[in-house]
Amino acid sequence: MSAALDLILCALILGVGTGCVVGRGVFRAVIFFITYGLVLSIGWARLGAYDVALAEAAVGAGLTGILLLAAQGRLRRLGAGGEIAQARGSAAAQASRDTATGAQSTRVAAGPDHLRQSNACPSAPQSTGKAITDRARQTTPPRPRATFAPLHLPAALAGAGLAAGLGAAWFALPAPQAPDLTQVLPQSGVGNPVTAVLMNFRAWDTLLESIVLLAALIGVWMQARDSDWTAPLGLHYHARADGVLASFGRVLPPLGLIFGVYLVWAGAEATGGAFQGGTVLAAVGLLAIMTGALPAPRVTQAGWRAALALGPGIFLLAGLAGAGIADGFLTLSPSVAKPAILTIEAALTVSIAVTLALLVLGPPDTHDATPEDTPKDTPKDTPKDTGRHTA
Repeated sequence: MSAALDLILCALILGVGTGCVVGRGVFRAVIFFITYGLVLSIGWARLGAYDVALAEAAVGAGLTGILLLAAQGRLRRLGAGGEIAQARGSAAAQASRDTATGAQSTRVAAGPDHLRQSNACPSAPQSTGKAITDRARQTTPPRPRATFAPLHLPAALAGAGLAAGLGAAWFALPAPQAPDLTQVLPQSGVGNPVTAVLMNFRAWDTLLESIVLLAALIGVWMQARDSDWTAPLGLHYHARADGVLASFGRVLPPLGLIFGVYLVWAGAEATGGAFQGGTVLAAVGLLAIMTGALPAPRVTQAGWRAALALGPGIFLLAGLAGAGIADGFLTLSPSVAKPAILTIEAALTVSIAVTLALLVLGPPDTHDATPEDTPKDTPKDTPKDTGRHTA
């Protein structure tokens, strides 16, 4: 029974992954990606890697899926490919005007002698219609056609070759000898081997991951225009008092807050940690912003900036302290390892939660701002998309 379940799970992972890559349409690919993350988290759980499974479900499928859905919705609102659609619309409107003009000129020329005009030039209306049709075909841009063989075939062959090489290396190389963590785990200060590796034995990787997250958010903010820098982040949502969004906003944030804090605290001895807890807290913050319980953050607010730098800053200070009183940078003495790890993880949780939430909200954009958030120098008669979403 266990082997059959594992085979079915492997088939699901391969099938959903293939659908994510070869499926048509951005929305369908995003849905397949979210499903792929959920199925993959079940696979990690079957392997006994519960921390990885929880991180995959929370970050890989949950928050990343929301980020991709938000990006797809933003592209749809901004009208990706709108130039072609606008050109087609202009050509159709011009053809319609030409048709109306041709019909009107034919009626005026006919006058009371319409029978004579019709007999004299029976093919005039057909010629006019044919000319208008030809003109519309010339001014309408062709629909883009998907090309597969010239561009995708080399990439597919390269990917298949890389996968074959990795598979051959897996069977040819000797099995790696993993270090026995049971001997050094008591010196790490925590009982969870995953937390011990991430926060003590390989703290460099965790520090750089937190900095990469911050750099990614800065890259997103760089897409904003200078005039939009003081605008609130994200769309403006209007939650009805009796709506589904408002109901979730009253029930889920307290539960999510408790669960996120528990994941961080329990991560020292059991499954959990800063990344898992930070993801849950980010989802809670996004829900509170969508329901109006929290105001939309702004890039210029010092509190949000301090929260972003809190985790990497505390981590760097801990590393410098280890260089001064221990054997080297990011080296934690066994006597202070546990309180140091808990302090670093608490600070990282705040930074990770704020960073992930702001990544989902996206860059500031007055095009999506509400009228009260629009800069004062904006003309009142300028039409704007308020980006107001009702739920």
